[in-house]
Amino acid sequence: MNSFSQNEPVIVLDFETTGLYPDNGDRVIEIGAVLLRNQDIVDQFQSLINPGFFVSHEIETITGISNTMLSEAPAAPEVMKKFVKFIDTHPLVAHNASFDRSFLETELGHFGKKRPLNFGCTLRVARRLYPDVMNYKLETLMRYKNLSVNGQFHRALADAEMAAQLWVKLIEDLKEQFGFEHISFDLMKKIGKMNKDNVIELLHKEAEELRTQQIDTTGNLFG
Repeated sequence: MNSFSQNEPVIVLDFETTGLYPDNGDRVIEIGAVLLRNQDIVDQFQSLINPGFFVSHEIETITGISNTMLSEAPAAPEVMKKFVKFIDTHPLVAHNASFDRSFLETELGHFGKKRPLNFGCTLRVARRLYPDVMNYKLETLMRYKNLSVNGQFHRALADAEMAAQLWVKLIEDLKEQFGFEHISFDLMKKIGKMNKDNVIELLHKEAEELRTQQIDTTGNLFG
């Protein structure tokens, strides 16, 4: 395999939270993340986090994470410091990345580490590549592409592992359908922002342009 066919290493992550809005005081209660090199998961990170208050019965039901489990979990600063070391300078990927990005930035901000983060989004790319899907939930896309569903949805590590599979599949499908020789992390971000009305035309044009030039594969944690 030459350098132009290899995918950049990325951290694919998922958070389970007490609610939807970190600005309203919702917190992360579980982190799951994997280090993805090409098509292989080579490392992983998982931890529950004690948010400092009881979570609702609804959240317990959705995630299977009980208040008893959380009462025995470490506090956020301890976990986040370890997580920052795990993600190092790798670019980050999540399904519906704006959600995870907002929570990660908020949690980092709680102990003075808030700064911009470099995220790619499997949901945004899937919207452009698979226009006929019923919805773009992770579970729906996994079944649509016949990918392996391992573990429980709405548990952070299992969701991160499945999103990693989807990231790989998106890259494979883009190469096969449009003739890309290489797809950088920055290109995946660009695709996620393309106009959905003429995305096919834009992708063919992008692939043709890239076939005529050297690819600069950039992407790091802070972008």
